[in-house]
Amino acid sequence: MRVAMLSSISWRTPPRAYGPWELVTSLLTEALVERGVDVTLFATLDSLTKGKLDGVVPTGYSEDPALNAKAWEALHIAHLFERAGEFDLIHNQADFMPLIFADMVDTPIVTTIHGFSSPSILPVYQRYNDRSAYVAISDADRDPSLRYAATIHHGIPIDEFPFHAEGSDDLLFFGRFHTDKGAGEAIRAARAAGRKLVMAGLIQDTDYFAREAAPFIDDRNVEYRGVLGGTDRTTALGSAYAMLHLIGFEEPFGLSVVEAMACGTPVIAYRRGSMPELIENGVTGFLVDSFDEAVAAIGRVGEIDRAACRQAVAERFTVDRMADRYLELYRQLLGG
Repeated sequence: MRVAMLSSISWRTPPRAYGPWELVTSLLTEALVERGVDVTLFATLDSLTKGKLDGVVPTGYSEDPALNAKAWEALHIAHLFERAGEFDLIHNQADFMPLIFADMVDTPIVTTIHGFSSPSILPVYQRYNDRSAYVAISDADRDPSLRYAATIHHGIPIDEFPFHAEGSDDLLFFGRFHTDKGAGEAIRAARAAGRKLVMAGLIQDTDYFAREAAPFIDDRNVEYRGVLGGTDRTTALGSAYAMLHLIGFEEPFGLSVVEAMACGTPVIAYRRGSMPELIENGVTGFLVDSFDEAVAAIGRVGEIDRAACRQAVAERFTVDRMADRYLELYRQLLGG
């Protein structure tokens, strides 16, 4: 089976730190290669893979401001589709734009929809409903106007996330600084609970960060550690008392939620989007419907068995599980 894997080019695949789409694409690519699939990864030319690497973009446009994102995205997508006849299947991980090439080639296409940045992009997905097999990353993120081939949750390499049986006394916020992710809510909840909050993540909205986070960062009650990767990332995730994920939108998935639980850290999240699919209330964390409930849940974290958090991830959210489900879908589409 020859698969063309089309990655996003915002960041390197895999990303050096932030880059959830590129991370998932890399994890799936490497797992498929291990299963004997002939995968060509179309990504930035500084990307890393055990498969074949192809592309035209030197590095991620989010890493080099001199690159015009729209121009390089167009060249990137066109480069793959010009080679479409060489592959048995194209797996699009790069949003809606590649779909406009779908009727120009005969190669079957799988499109993982990593969430909808805006309802305004739906017409493209609707137009190609019958041309690409759509995969949702959670049942919550399915749009009723689209037909889906499957829901496949993301998986993580659980062995790379060491289990921390004890944690610490500190709460954790881990995510983008944007109103969607609830950094300000996390700060207020930690203050109300009388606990220190460690924060890590990309500052996506500088105005929001300046207003909701910066005034409270004093390294005593609130500490900001920047964008974390490698062991710094896993240490932060595992050494927390609990992670606060008080989101302000319908989260399509939430990799950091699964990563935290893999390390044994319970997650307290608003009951929105995919959170009920990821968190078992009272077992791996708490699903709450209000700020007051979130604060109360902090006081109940001691009820959670950290080993149960890791076990849930081992059973439901591993790379192997994700790769096996995608491979099954590929075979269905290719008739065996």
